[in-house]
Amino acid sequence: MTENLILESAPAEGLTPAARILVVDDEPSMREMLTILLRREGYDVSIAENGTIAIDLLERQFFDMLISDIRMPDVSGVDVLRKAKEIHPGIIGIMVTAYGSKESIQEVLRLQAADYIDKPFNVEELKFRIRKEFRFREAEQENLLLKRERSVAHQFLNIVGSSGPMQALYQLVETIAPTTTTVLITGESGTGKELVARAIHARSSRRDRPFVALNCGALPETLLDSELFGHMRGAFTGADTNKKGLIEVADKGTVFLDEIGEMSPMVQVKLLRFLQDRKFRRLGGTDEVDADIRVIAATNRDLVSMVADGTFREDLYYRINVIPVRLPSLRERPDDVPLLAEHFVAKYAAQMKKEITSLSAGALACLRRYPWPGNVRELENAIERAVALERSSAILRESLPDQLRELESPGARVPESPGTTQSGAPADGERLPEAGFDLEQHVQHIEREYISEALRRAGGVKVKAAELLGMSFRSFRYYTKKYNLK
Repeated sequence: MTENLILESAPAEGLTPAARILVVDDEPSMREMLTILLRREGYDVSIAENGTIAIDLLERQFFDMLISDIRMPDVSGVDVLRKAKEIHPGIIGIMVTAYGSKESIQEVLRLQAADYIDKPFNVEELKFRIRKEFRFREAEQENLLLKRERSVAHQFLNIVGSSGPMQALYQLVETIAPTTTTVLITGESGTGKELVARAIHARSSRRDRPFVALNCGALPETLLDSELFGHMRGAFTGADTNKKGLIEVADKGTVFLDEIGEMSPMVQVKLLRFLQDRKFRRLGGTDEVDADIRVIAATNRDLVSMVADGTFREDLYYRINVIPVRLPSLRERPDDVPLLAEHFVAKYAAQMKKEITSLSAGALACLRRYPWPGNVRELENAIERAVALERSSAILRESLPDQLRELESPGARVPESPGTTQSGAPADGERLPEAGFDLEQHVQHIEREYISEALRRAGGVKVKAAELLGMSFRSFRYYTKKYNLK
């Protein structure tokens, strides 16, 4: 029987191996010929002798392409195509007919069939059309992935930093990028874990294939399973069509699993099996699917503690933690703060079409002093806000968020004046005296003078005086008591 025909096959050149094709024709000789032809081309072929059987197969299995005769005795090829598009909108339809009426051809085109071909047909022409359609779909998927990638709000455009911890990170990325080994990136929120994952992908042999990012904490269990592994129609409420998962779509590329510590136990089991066997089943499906991808995972949680308390699988932890990459917090690389700040000033000034070219000495001092619990993401947000509010050509202290300015004491401030350089150092003519001097006493004198002047300008209103100095009212009240000012 043709249905049991098994031939050795090789993948068609340039195509993903084992694309699944459903052949529907009521003529046994046509089914047999197409089965032999397509399997020799490396496709996974299923056949149906009529429309009823074809629809049943479409309900139960996943197919990339439908090749169907238009005129059949029970259910027409047009009806099969209509049902196929309903179950899986992305399926490629090629219709074959010896009796193509104008009406049937119009209906086939209305249903967005990729192509139709008249019997008798040239075998080489059919092979060419099939290859063309698969290549076109592959290009479409890559374009969708690129659009998805560009739509993601990147934490920052480039890796920025020249400190010791960042130099060590650059060296590690260069070392591990050419390998195919699974990587686990750890670090506090906002340190740039996705950026490092993209850098690893960009320096790997998979750089020309898709990079797909998925936040495991953003979806409930069933939707995360579906997004990662795909699903079959009817697998859960709302699953009206078949859908490929990101692992399948990103074949030969890289999948980045952010916040993997939020993954549910059920999905952890499926991911573990995939990492072991490189095979998976779509949600609600029975067929095993192969995928060649590199997995990069990331988390800001302590997975060792989660393994100890049973909320994260120990075997999965060891599978993903083959190459650990720890990202330093911004507190651990304070020398990079000015560099990052300048980078973000340039970025947002260009976006907002503002002529802001630098940071004042006072603003830079604020940035250096702040501990940055939100890391680079918090710094970027602070600079974006400052650029939006700033009216001068340099970011001033007053444009920075309150929490940055409230940490300062007036004596630690660098006046916003031409008497200092951007780094906060005295300009020419204000150098340290040759004989030296009492720095603490000098600083206290400056503090008292600034507070007195602010009170005078504000007419004795402390709230207004505190605003003139960019201080919180509580801090200002402390210094007025310290220097006995009224």
